[in-house]
Amino acid sequence: MKDKTIESIFAKEAERQNAGIELIASENYPSTDVMEASGSILTAKYAEGYPSRRYYGGCVNVDEAENLAIERAKKLFGCSFANVQPHSGSQANFAAYHAVLKPGDKILSLTLNDGGHLTHGSPVSFSSQMYSFVHYPLGEDGRLDYELIEKIIDQENPNLFLAGYSAYPCEIDFKRMREIIDRHNTHAETPCYFMVDMAHIAGIVAAKLTQNPCDYADIVTTTTHKTLRGPRGGMILTNREDLAKKINSAVFPYAQGGPLEHIIAAKAACFGEALSPSFQRYMERVLENTKACDAKLRSLGCESSGTENHLFLLNVLSSFGLTGKEAQEKLESCGITTNKNMIHGDTLKPSECSGLRIGFAAATTRGCTKEQAEEIGQLIFDILRGNINQDAAQKKVHEIVSSWKNVLEIEPEI
Repeated sequence: MKDKTIESIFAKEAERQNAGIELIASENYPSTDVMEASGSILTAKYAEGYPSRRYYGGCVNVDEAENLAIERAKKLFGCSFANVQPHSGSQANFAAYHAVLKPGDKILSLTLNDGGHLTHGSPVSFSSQMYSFVHYPLGEDGRLDYELIEKIIDQENPNLFLAGYSAYPCEIDFKRMREIIDRHNTHAETPCYFMVDMAHIAGIVAAKLTQNPCDYADIVTTTTHKTLRGPRGGMILTNREDLAKKINSAVFPYAQGGPLEHIIAAKAACFGEALSPSFQRYMERVLENTKACDAKLRSLGCESSGTENHLFLLNVLSSFGLTGKEAQEKLESCGITTNKNMIHGDTLKPSECSGLRIGFAAATTRGCTKEQAEEIGQLIFDILRGNINQDAAQKKVHEIVSSWKNVLEIEPEI
């Protein structure tokens, strides 16, 4: 690379990613194919519009790539329509809201401190400024309370009910949510749409290891990175033919201009990988590893959320007397990357918070085993409890990470 300043930044980031243990639940390591597509010649092509309906000439090849991404997405998630153009999950949500709502319409979403996303009604997001948000909390046990959700839907009469979360460690019963909304709509003056933001669990859905929200929701949004292990980007899915045109118009021209065709090609590569049997085996290992680490920490006396998916929430305030910020920084100094996170009933502000969100999608991609996930749990405990010094912890991280090279040689597809 001619620009040595940028090249040096790449080199430092490669060292950081390869030398440490990545436990941020929203991050993953894409394959070489996905990265090559992301940096491909398609980045040079402008293609406003949709395949066969572009505002620019010379789009025959990017049309082929985008159509491939669409068809693979539809097959992967069992839906009849896919828009693969959103630049991010936030922009997918922005367009999805616009497709079915008017400004000022009411959206019912999870209380943000209980695991919602910024675009689910945060006061600093466009979402709360364009729409009227009301919220449903988790139950006292930290799980979705479906009876309470039904009661609030009937009380609030929202125009849209939103499910799908950024820090919820349990399974979600989309079928039951659909039934609740259908009952509500039999007596509601204005029908309520059902939308799911499955960004975090898209890979689990693709591997058919949890309920597929596309079978129940009117509209589904997702990112294509995280558990799906693709490029950073977004997507909107539906099985309702009457919404397809509205979604397309909401993405382009309402929310975006020219699509990122190199990223769309990378999405196509990602979907192709997710359709393979090896991807299901990978996701099974992610769930196994996450449970193993969580169980290890709880066996050591830590307070944790437990887990039924790819992440869990560790209460570091009650377990170690540390804020989430302090725990994150302490682990990062030893080579373990996590992120501070609000937990159910949190009394601290978001910049400090009481918890860590821990996930194993990225570590499993590199080859982490169940035994190593338990070892990582012990190491997290020792670091946060102060049982091990920084040098010894860094050495332990290096030993674990070094062993992953052999797994990558055995299973080159990951």
